[in-house]
Amino acid sequence: MGYLILAGAIMLFSWLVSSRLKSKFEHYSKLQLQNGMSGAEIAEKMLADNGIRDVRVISTPGRLTDHYNPADKTVNLSEAVYNQRNAAAAAVAAHECGHAVQHAVGYQWLTMRSKLVPVVNVASTYMQWILLAGILMMKTFPQLLLVGIIIFAATTLFSIVTLPVEYDASNRALAWLENKRMLTQQEQAGAKDSLKWAARTYVVAALGSIATLLYYVSIYMGGSRRD
Repeated sequence: MGYLILAGAIMLFSWLVSSRLKSKFEHYSKLQLQNGMSGAEIAEKMLADNGIRDVRVISTPGRLTDHYNPADKTVNLSEAVYNQRNAAAAAVAAHECGHAVQHAVGYQWLTMRSKLVPVVNVASTYMQWILLAGILMMKTFPQLLLVGIIIFAATTLFSIVTLPVEYDASNRALAWLENKRMLTQQEQAGAKDSLKWAARTYVVAALGSIATLLYYVSIYMGGSRRD
């Protein structure tokens, strides 16, 4: 019951943060940049100012599909961010370039997260089935649930490691935008507010993952005590 209450609270918080994030981006998408630069141009300038010449800025289909790919060194901006010239686009473009800067300087948390990606990809494929089977076979083969918990712990670790990576990328983006005077004071405030709410989605994800991990651990510990 305690877990259900906690899970419900996290789901509600997640919905509130997601809704707030969407409204913020819609609001700041209407705040046109006085410098007239598109998200792609912002990204290219930030990379150049940081001496990064081997990263390409490309457009990717969809909405909120923005990401940096360290494997092929590309800053992938959603079509809206790539083409539009507003505070929200500037914030997202600079943030993704923040990841490129992290990669270039060997930021330790990004390196750790990158090493966890293959593990998380495999874990995501089999984890739920192993956890379900482990719960069903708790009385006869409790070790299977323990394996599932260990696998889930890897995904939880990934969520936790993601937090400093995302916050640092935002800090790098905002610092560059301010130091280079890319935005007006109002636009800078909008970019900061946008990234603040984007970062909170990762906090919610990490809290949800930790709560779920503790739930599975409690099931395993409860079964072990009964045995």
